[in-house]
Amino acid sequence: MKTVFFKNLGLIDFKDAWDIQESILDSIVADKKQKTTTKNYLLFCQHPHVYTLGKSGNKENLLLNKKELSSNDAQFYKINRGGDITYHGPGQLVVYPIFDLDNFFTDIHRYLRCLEDVVIGVLKNYSITGLRLDGATGVWLKNKNFDFKKICAMGVRASRWVTMHGLAFNVDVNMDYFNNIIPCGIKDRGVTSLSLETDEPVLFSDVEDLFKLYFERVFECTIVNLVE
Repeated sequence: MKTVFFKNLGLIDFKDAWDIQESILDSIVADKKQKTTTKNYLLFCQHPHVYTLGKSGNKENLLLNKKELSSNDAQFYKINRGGDITYHGPGQLVVYPIFDLDNFFTDIHRYLRCLEDVVIGVLKNYSITGLRLDGATGVWLKNKNFDFKKICAMGVRASRWVTMHGLAFNVDVNMDYFNNIIPCGIKDRGVTSLSLETDEPVLFSDVEDLFKLYFERVFECTIVNLVE
């Protein structure tokens, strides 16, 4: 069974976490070029308020100017993942798998579906049915009025089949920050969080533990804490 090295970065500035990802990705790519065995990593974190725009995204989907960003204590980055604009903030589980997909399967679409499967599995533990929508990567919920709301956004980058970036799972987030963007560039659908969708108390640490459990199942791997 494949081994995945895990580290929880806690609350960390987005740029700092991005730099860590880039460093790990570069080391894996260097190992691949030398035809040596590559490792796989899984990072958890939360970020201070920040908006990120994917390389093919439209900056007009950010509804704040620089002054308004500052007054909202938020940052903005245009980054090298796929997808459009999204928000990260405290109470959101951000997951960065940095994988050599040659160790798993060389199929980005399958990789994204597997990430969705992990989130869908976690939601089942809270009696919530997570859904996929055609042409809209991520995990969605449907309410009684048949309106769809996104609970988990995804955007990845791959270089020589090595992945970075990943997903943002809304656990117990200040949803007001989503009012400052057109999330993922989709105007006719909303966003939600786990805490809004369940009557049960939601412990962030429980969600982290469940995520690791389903991640091991879906990716058929063993997660091992990274010792530095």
